[in-house]
Amino acid sequence: MIFPVRVFAAALSCLGLSNSLAHAQVFTAIDKIDVPAKGQSEEPSLVTLPDGRLLMSWTELTGPTNAAVRIALRDGDRWSTPVTVAEGEDIFVNYADFPSAVGLPDGTVAVQWLQMNGTSSYAYDVNVALSADAGSTFSKAVVPHRDGLARQHGFVTLLPDGNGVLAMWLDGRNYDTTKVFAAGDDSDNAMQLRATTLSPDASVSEDLLLDDRTCTCCQTSAAIAGDGTVILAYRDRTEAEIRDISVVRRVDGRWSDPTPVSGDGWEIDACPVNGPAIDANGDRAALAWFTAADGMPAVKLAFSNDRGANFDAAQRLDIGAAAGRVDLLLLDDGSALVSWVEMTAVGEVLLVCRATPQDGCGQPEAVTISTAGRSIGFPRMAMAGGQVYVAWTEPTRNAAGKPDGGTSIQVAQGTLAVTQ
Repeated sequence: MIFPVRVFAAALSCLGLSNSLAHAQVFTAIDKIDVPAKGQSEEPSLVTLPDGRLLMSWTELTGPTNAAVRIALRDGDRWSTPVTVAEGEDIFVNYADFPSAVGLPDGTVAVQWLQMNGTSSYAYDVNVALSADAGSTFSKAVVPHRDGLARQHGFVTLLPDGNGVLAMWLDGRNYDTTKVFAAGDDSDNAMQLRATTLSPDASVSEDLLLDDRTCTCCQTSAAIAGDGTVILAYRDRTEAEIRDISVVRRVDGRWSDPTPVSGDGWEIDACPVNGPAIDANGDRAALAWFTAADGMPAVKLAFSNDRGANFDAAQRLDIGAAAGRVDLLLLDDGSALVSWVEMTAVGEVLLVCRATPQDGCGQPEAVTISTAGRSIGFPRMAMAGGQVYVAWTEPTRNAAGKPDGGTSIQVAQGTLAVTQ
C-alpha cells in the first residue's frame, strides 16, 4: 500500500479528507508498483499507446553533470528494459518542463526532450526522436522549430496526427530574457505558442504561430476530439499581465484564434509555472487549471459538449490550500478524473477526485503525502488495461533518513470504483 493507513487517515481526517484505500468514491484499491527508473530520477510522464500498453518517460541523472532521457513500456504487470533515448551533459533538466511521448497506430513512438543550445540558462531547443519499432531504437533527433536562436523553447505537447506527429510548444524566438528586468522591456517581448507536424520520415513542416503572447513557463496540454478536432490549452498573457487559460482549436486542418476560457482575471507579474490539463472523448472535453486570482489559490474544472468550442461554468475542486500542478483524464462515462497538489498542514498532498458536469467533485481522496516540502513535482496520470496509473516524485533520503536533495519516481496503480 502507498502509505501507513492509520497514521495517514488520521492526519487527513483533520483536513476533512478521505484515505482512498478506505473510501470507494474514486478507487477501490490503489497500490504502489515497481518502477523502472533507478537512482536519482525525476520528471516522470505517462502515456497510453494505441495497443494499450503504458509508456513512462523520465530523466535519470547518470553523473555529476550528465543526464539521460529514458522510457519503458508496461505490458500487463511488467515493465520492459529501459531504453535510453538521449544522454549527455547538455540535457536540460527542469522539474516543470519534462520529456514526454506519444504513440501512433502503426507502432511508431515519438519522444520529446529539451537540449541546451547556448550558454544561457534559458537557451535550449526542443528535440524529437522517432522509433519505428515501438520504442526499441530511435532515429536521430530533429528540432521542430527553425528559428535557430539560442532562446527558450519548451513545454511541449505531442499528439498523433495521421501518420505523423503534431508538436506544440512555447517558443522564445521573440522573447529576450535580458530585457525582462530592464526599463526598456516592451510588450512585444513575449513567448509565443507554435505548432508543426513531423512526418514519418522525420521531416518537419513549417511551424505555425498560434498565439504571439503567452505566459513564459506553464505547461501546454492538448487533446483530440472524436471528429479529429485538436484542442490545445495553455496559459495566456495579456499586456495588462492577466494570465488566464485560453484554448486554440484545429478544426478541419485550420487553427482558430485564441479563445479565453477561464475568465479568472488573474493578474500576476511573473509566470506561476502552473499549466492546464485537457482531455477529450467524442464530442466531450474537460479542462482543469490552477488560478490564484484575487489572492485565492484554487483548482478549477470546466466541461465542454462541443469539442472545446464552448465550456460550461467552472467548478472549484480544491480544499482551500491549492498548489495546482493539475492533470486530468476524461473517462468513458463522461466523468473527469482530476489530480492536483495541495500544501496542507500535514504536508504536500497529492489529491484526486472524480467529477461530473451535474454533481461536480465529491470528497477528494489522497494518493500520497510528502512532509519534505515541494517534492511531489508535477504528477501525471494515464489509463491502461482498465487501471489508472499515477506517477510522481518523492525525496531520496540519506542514511539518517533525512532528504538528501535528490528525488526518486513513484508510480501507483489504482482500480476505479464502479459508479451508479
